Amino acid sequence: MKINLIQIGNSKGFRVPQPLLEESGIEDGADITAKKGEIKIVPAKKAATRDPFLRAAEEVMARDWLRPEEEEAWKAYQSDK
Repeated sequence: MKINLIQIGNSKGFRVPQPLLEESGIEDGADITAKKGEIKIVPAKKAATRDPFLRAAEEVMARDWLRPEEEEAWKAYQSDK
């Protein structure tokens, strides 16, 4: 099936006909790669289920690091360089 390149804002793109989209299995997102003469689009891999302990640890770390005093310390560190 031949499709034409179209202008989309400052970019260019292709419209994927619904039957091809359904056949591809792409629903929410895609991974795209390119090499000379070829563009490959495949369904995006679903994120692995994360351990609840790991998620809680990340939340605690984010809360500890994303404080105003940490931001000030980082700015001071950067200005010393």
